[in-house]
Amino acid sequence: MTQTADPTSLVLPSDLLPSDGRFGCGPSKVRPEALAALAAEGAALMGTSHRQKPVKSLVGSVRAGLRELFSLPEGYEVVLGNGGTTAFWDAAAFGLVRERAQHFTYGEFSSKFAKVTNDAPFLGESIVVKADPGSAPEIAYAEGADLVGWAHNETSTGVAVPVSRPAGSDGALVAIDATSGAGGLPVDPADFDVYYFAPQKCFASDGGLWIALMSPAALERVDEIGKSGRWVPEFLSLTTALDNSTKDQTYNTPALATLFLLNNQVEWILGNGGLKWAVERTADSSSRLYSWAESTSYTTPYVADPAHRSQVVGTIDFDDSVDAAAVAKVLRANGVVDVEPYRKLGRNQLRVAMFPAVEPTDVSTLTKAVDWVVSQL
Repeated sequence: MTQTADPTSLVLPSDLLPSDGRFGCGPSKVRPEALAALAAEGAALMGTSHRQKPVKSLVGSVRAGLRELFSLPEGYEVVLGNGGTTAFWDAAAFGLVRERAQHFTYGEFSSKFAKVTNDAPFLGESIVVKADPGSAPEIAYAEGADLVGWAHNETSTGVAVPVSRPAGSDGALVAIDATSGAGGLPVDPADFDVYYFAPQKCFASDGGLWIALMSPAALERVDEIGKSGRWVPEFLSLTTALDNSTKDQTYNTPALATLFLLNNQVEWILGNGGLKWAVERTADSSSRLYSWAESTSYTTPYVADPAHRSQVVGTIDFDDSVDAAAVAKVLRANGVVDVEPYRKLGRNQLRVAMFPAVEPTDVSTLTKAVDWVVSQL
């Protein structure tokens, strides 16, 4: 290896530069075509009232597009609110959990919703089934829970857990955190009651918004708790969010650019073949990353079980002889950004987003760039 005094001075050969160097897990790559559309068509919307027809039509288009993308059956609703997934966890504790929740946790984000319901003074102690980061728990329903929740994709670790209604959970809502999985992983609406996410991952938009696909059972629960007398802050009221969403608006002012970019991405995915196409695309990208990691002497996929390796977020461990942080610094200096691992995981690894907006060929180029950087350090 060549020893370099200042690794960030290394200049990647031009043929090792991806066409777009954004590989972050959120905010994630926004397609240049979407940004151009925002500057052109979106200009007429920016700075206008969200209670008037142009913006309400945009919200309506988002809701209709998501209904088509996820093939939602009759009776399901697309509900929107401000605040992102973090706000939705609080809203769900207030408006979806009757008495007690069960959570499966295997990383930072799947643990956060569990903490919210466990800390809620009006709910019973949550049933929490834990697995070590990098692995996945077995999904098995615990008697007494009226909501069962887990993450379709644990963004911090790159572990994906399929969505399938647990045996014996009749009467309990199945609530899936799909923040980084929705739009890039396969799902059947029959297997969930609430499938919630935010637009800054697979939907190549900005953050600050939550979207929840709700089944008739979930809508009944929202109505039941809404009439129960439980105090709920208006901003976190799912009754209020549902009422506004069916009118193609949000309770309080949304970020219009976020809605525009979200709608643009939904239309782009639908135009290319829908969710099936998006899933095939992320499968292509991830197969390139994991094949490289398995065939390279100094790398190993962090998630040991191939069945739980995510198609949309790949985590790759490096041998102790290679400083992954130094590799990331060189890449960043060359415009290839946000491949650092999740900050709290503390591992010698890189984390790569492979959302639908990311070109599979760029993932291949990234792996070659990493090989080159390692050879120079």
